Amino acid sequence: MPTRDHEHDELTVTESKQKLKKPPLYKVLLHNDNFTTMEFVVFILREVFHKSESDALRIMLQVHHQGIGVAGVYTYEIAEVKVTKVMDLARQYEFPLMCTIQEE
Repeated sequence: MPTRDHEHDELTVTESKQKLKKPPLYKVLLHNDNFTTMEFVVFILREVFHKSESDALRIMLQVHHQGIGVAGVYTYEIAEVKVTKVMDLARQYEFPLMCTIQEE
């Protein structure tokens, strides 16, 4: 909003900048179980999370050995959609694969 500097008779423009806060990010986690095949987990990582073959194998092995692995980090809405896709595919292929969201 322009204001007048009466002492120097000049017009001064002041700008207010609003800083936007970055949205919080969420990890999409895959959980190990005794029934879901390693091949299916790699398939999920490739199809839903668009991971390369080597990244998908690395994450699958992390899930297998550590019991949990991070498939990706997204805003809440995108993470929610990814979890829904994983759970739908797991049900379709009759696997009990569990996929959850955790705030980063």
